[in-house]
Amino acid sequence: MPKRILQGTVVSDKNEKTVVVKVERRFTHPVMKKVVRSTKKYKAHDENNACKVGDQVYIQESKPISRDKRWVVITEAQAQ
Repeated sequence: MPKRILQGTVVSDKNEKTVVVKVERRFTHPVMKKVVRSTKKYKAHDENNACKVGDQVYIQESKPISRDKRWVVITEAQAQ
């Protein structure tokens, strides 16, 4: 089964080797028929502490790294 890849924006890089990534998705509301934006934050593993706040990054599913880290930051070239 392929691993999911999401694109988002780094909103926090204060933790060691961890970044918080905000992922926004758009969908049509089933009743109102309007396009709705929904955001969710994921904690992702950043081995080299390379990401800074505001960066656009790709994250990929992985095995659990800690209690709430289940994603790894990948480069744009690896996402293609």
